[in-house]
Amino acid sequence: MDKNIGEQLNKAYEAYRQAFMDRDHAVKELQQKVQNYMQQIREQQEKIELQNSIIAKLKSQLAALNANR
Repeated sequence: MDKNIGEQLNKAYEAYRQAFMDRDHAVKELQQKVQNYMQQIREQQEKIELQNSIIAKLKSQLAALNANR
């Protein structure tokens, strides 16, 4: 009976250990994805800011052209 209990404890511990490792892996993977998404968001914000400045410049040029007509 003791051998059976020992085997059950070993199996339970191994299952716990595997679940813990899976959880750690999932957490690390999620953190990496969050970092990647944050970087993509920063890059997209920079592109938007650049495009907004180009639009503003073009609008001012268009206003100057319309004023000269």
